[in-house]
Amino acid sequence: MKLTKVRITNFQSIHDSTEFDIADVTCLVGKNEAGKTALLKALYRLNPVLESEGTFDAVEDYPRQAVSDYEHDVEAGRAEPAQVVHATYALEPDDIAAVENVFGRKCLSDDNPAVTLLKGYSNDVTFTGINVDSTSAIVHLIGEAGLPQPLTARLLPLTAATEMLTVLSDAEETDAVRQLRPTLDAISTTDVASVVYADILRDRIPKFLYFDEYSLMKGQDNLDALKNRLDSNALEPQDHPLVGLIDLAGLDLDQLTAPGRTQALIARLEAAENRLTQKVLTYWSQNRHLRLQFDIRPAQPDDGPGMTNGTNIWGRVRDMKHMVSTALGTRSRGFVWFFSFLAWYSKLRKEGENLILLLDEPGLSLHAKAQADLLLYFDKELKPHHQVVYTTHSPFMVNPGQFSSVRIVQDPSIEPDADEDSDQPSGTRVTTDVLEATPDSLFPLQGALGYEIHQTLFVGPNCLVVEGVSDLLYIQTVSALLEERNKCGLSPEWTITPVGGADKVPTFVALIGAQTKLNVAVLIDYQKKDKQTIENLYKRKLLKKKNVLTFADYTGAKEADIEDLFSPGLYLSLVNQAFGASIGLADLSSNHARILRRLEQYLATTPLPDGAIFNHYRPARYFADNVGSLAAQLTDQELERFQEAFEALNRLLPAETDP
Repeated sequence: MKLTKVRITNFQSIHDSTEFDIADVTCLVGKNEAGKTALLKALYRLNPVLESEGTFDAVEDYPRQAVSDYEHDVEAGRAEPAQVVHATYALEPDDIAAVENVFGRKCLSDDNPAVTLLKGYSNDVTFTGINVDSTSAIVHLIGEAGLPQPLTARLLPLTAATEMLTVLSDAEETDAVRQLRPTLDAISTTDVASVVYADILRDRIPKFLYFDEYSLMKGQDNLDALKNRLDSNALEPQDHPLVGLIDLAGLDLDQLTAPGRTQALIARLEAAENRLTQKVLTYWSQNRHLRLQFDIRPAQPDDGPGMTNGTNIWGRVRDMKHMVSTALGTRSRGFVWFFSFLAWYSKLRKEGENLILLLDEPGLSLHAKAQADLLLYFDKELKPHHQVVYTTHSPFMVNPGQFSSVRIVQDPSIEPDADEDSDQPSGTRVTTDVLEATPDSLFPLQGALGYEIHQTLFVGPNCLVVEGVSDLLYIQTVSALLEERNKCGLSPEWTITPVGGADKVPTFVALIGAQTKLNVAVLIDYQKKDKQTIENLYKRKLLKKKNVLTFADYTGAKEADIEDLFSPGLYLSLVNQAFGASIGLADLSSNHARILRRLEQYLATTPLPDGAIFNHYRPARYFADNVGSLAAQLTDQELERFQEAFEALNRLLPAETDP
C-alpha cells in the first residue's frame, strides 16, 4: 500500500496543515519553528513501528491556546474527540489481489481503490473510502466457500448476512461452514467494507519509522542494563540502533554477556563490522579510510556511570590512514547519525518490515557534500523499498532535480511581517506553490536551485530564460547570422539561461529572478496547457507582462515552439540530416500547428534509423555546426521572426545597456 495524501489537524502548532501529496521521497522544507517536526510526529502516531508510541494526549498535543475549551466541550458532550491524522493510501496490485482472492474481482468498485485512515484523541483508528459492491462480494464469498450445492443454493438468494447465518445454524457443521461463519458474522455486525479493511487491508498498511537526533547511538553501553530495558519494554531512543547492530551480528544479548566461545563472538562481530563499513562507505565520501570496530569486555571500575558492572560494548572507528581509532560517540555528529540510522534500519529491513521512513532533519550536521551523499542514499537504497518523508531547512538536502516532491512548510503567524489582526489562518500549513511561500520558507529552495545553476548554467544581470540548450543554440546561431547581414541580433548584454525544461521556468523566476532583482525576461514555448502557468508569471507580479514572450507571439499560431520559427520543411531537413532519416512533409499529419507535435505522432509508429531516440538537441546542434551551408536555405520570413523576437527583447534592456 502506498501513502498518497496526508492532512494533519489539531496537533501542537498545526490547526490545519491542508491536504498535501506524498511522493516516493517527499521533502518537507521550511524555517525553524515552522512545524515540520510536528507534522512527522503526528503522522508517526498513526501506525508507529513501536506501538507504545502511538498515543495522542490532548493535554500535551492539542493546540495549547484552545485546549481548555476543547476539553470542556468533549467532557460536556458538545464535541467528539478531534481527529489529528487523515492519511490516504492507494491500494497496490498485491493489495487488490488479496481482496479479490476472498471477495471476488467485482468487490472493489473503484478503478483506483484507496483507503483513508483517521486517528485522533480517541486513539482509535477508523477508515473511509473503501467502496465495495457488497452483493457481488457476498455472492463470491458464498460461491467459493466449498459448501454443498443445496446449501449454496439456499444462501445465494438471501440479501442479509443475518439471514445467511440463520440458515447456517441449521446446516451440518462442516469445515467450510466453520470457516464461513466468522466472516458472515462480521459482515452482519458491520458491513463488507469493514471486513475488507479489518481482515485484509489493516495488516498491509505500512508502519512508520521515525528517526531524529535523539535516536543516535551513544557509541558504548552496558549490555546488562540494555537487556533489562529490552526485557521490560523500556528501550530508550538511542537503544534501537545498538539493538539493530547486535541483531545484525546474528547475536542476542545473552550471547554477548555470556558468549561461551570467544572466537565465535569475534567472528560475528567482525562480520557485522564489515557489513556496516561497506554500507557506510558506499555513501560516505568524506573519508574512505574508516573502518568500524566493536569490542565486548567485562566492565571496569573506571568505565564511567552505569558501566562499572557486568559487560560493556564499545564502538570505535579506526582511521586506516592515520592508524588510530576513536570512540564512535566522539566522531562527527553527522557520521554518528548516518551510522545509527543504518544500524537500526538494517535490522528492520532484515526483518522484512513494511515501513514508511520519517526522518526529522536527517544529516543536519553533515557537510554539504555529505548531504548530497545522503540524498543519493535515499534515492538508491531507500526509495526502491520504502517511501521516505524527511524534513530539512538545508539547501543541500533539497534535490534540485525533484522539486515536484518538495512541500513547503510555513506558519504565517511567526513571519517577521505577520499582521496580528489579520484574518489569515495561523498555525503550520503545507503548500506546493512557491508563489504562496514566504521568503524565509523559500530560502532553502533558492539555495538548492541557485547551487544547481551555479554548477551548470550562467546567470547575468540581464537574464534571458529559455527552456533548454537547443533554444540557446538556435538563438545564438541565428543572431550571429542576422548580424552578419547587418540586421538586429540579440544584444550581447543578455545572458541566455537554459533552465532544463518548461517546468523549471516558473520556479527559476520565482526563486532567483524576483528575489535577486535581476532583469529577467523569458522566451519560451507556448501550449494551451501552459497558459495559466505562463500568465501567472506576470499576474503574480514576478515579471512585467512585456517580459514574458512566447514563440507563438512570432508565428501567428495559437501554439508554437522555437522550432516553429523555421519553416516545417527546413526543420524537417535538420532532423533528417541529424538522424540520418528520410522523413517527408507528406509523412506528417497536418492536424497540429506545432512541427514537434506532428513529428512526435509520426515517430510513435515509425522509429528513427538505428534505433535512435529523438531529442531536440541534435537538430539544433547540426544547425549550429552547419549554418554556413544552411544559411542560404533560411527565408526572409524565417529570419524576420527571429529578428522581431530579438528586437522585443533588446527593448527590455536597461537604458544604459541598450545596444
